[in-house]
Amino acid sequence: MAGAQPTGPTEWSVEAQPFLKAILDCVAQPVWVVDHDGLIRFANPASLATLGYDDLSELEGKPSHETIHYKHPDGSYYPAEDCPLLRPRATGETVHTEEDWFFRRDGTMFPVSYWSAPIDTPDGRGAVLAFTNTEEQRRAERAERERDIAQARAGEARAAQRRIVEAGDLARRRVTRDLHDGAQQKLVSLVVNLELARELTASEPQHAAELLEAATQQARAAISELRELASGIHPSLLTTRGLRAAVEALADELPLPINPLDVPEMRLPTVIEGSVYFLISEALTNVVKHASARAAGVRVVVTDTKLTVEVGDDGIGGAVFQTAGHGLAGLADRVGALGVTLQLESTRSSGTILRADIPLPEADDHPAR
Repeated sequence: MAGAQPTGPTEWSVEAQPFLKAILDCVAQPVWVVDHDGLIRFANPASLATLGYDDLSELEGKPSHETIHYKHPDGSYYPAEDCPLLRPRATGETVHTEEDWFFRRDGTMFPVSYWSAPIDTPDGRGAVLAFTNTEEQRRAERAERERDIAQARAGEARAAQRRIVEAGDLARRRVTRDLHDGAQQKLVSLVVNLELARELTASEPQHAAELLEAATQQARAAISELRELASGIHPSLLTTRGLRAAVEALADELPLPINPLDVPEMRLPTVIEGSVYFLISEALTNVVKHASARAAGVRVVVTDTKLTVEVGDDGIGGAVFQTAGHGLAGLADRVGALGVTLQLESTRSSGTILRADIPLPEADDHPAR
């Protein structure tokens, strides 16, 4: 009877009962019949097994609704007069429900879909019910959804990993180019001047002294460029004095006020300090470039178990992670390596708040300073 759609009353004569019973006993789908009073008069073996009963005598004569349908899934009482299962007795209509819940003998609930159709019995119009336990179907659908989610997350992780690798390659090329075009050129000139000065020390001491002075200035310039380059890779203040000092120095260089600037002075694990610093740095860079903001703010709150970072501004809003050129995807990848998801609140004309919750390791796991 699976998929069947009864359309009207069926006469169940006394003579037909044994024949119909024999047929229904062979049907794999659970089927039962209730009389005009809603009492169970027949249940085939499939329905008995599904409901956890051993014999029809354990169900026969019991009220159908109060036996298998007396509560909603949330546990609230389900009045019999509201039950569509028994409606065909009164209206003669056929009822179909794709999602409902029945009770087994042991009180456990299970999901079902069912058809309930009118049937004429010797005592008046009753209803014949064919139902399907949908637990396996739901389990399969849930497993499929979980698999799809897992595949999507794996795809996102692969894409993020690819972006991190590409960003690392780009950063290495940029460092190589900066070294070649900056400090390396000064160091080459320094070596040339030193060699010339050595050759001219005896014959042209004044010129040699001038060359040594030029070499000294080139050495200082190269050191300055190397320090600046190293600061872009990992600020020395972050290493020596921690996150607060590094963020304060960063804020001093920006063309807009950072208020509040609330960063605790406590030291944190190196990987977390670095990730939080560059998250704040990139977020503030986005504010300066794209937000048309008059001011921004930074808050870092540390608890026993996590660190929360918030970077906000009073700009034009409307930022999304997919906005081209905003660098937010790179930010998401950076903190994603720590198992963190960025949260973005950015309403048009109402500014933007970027937030991340970063789990902290146990205190014993913090590196010694």
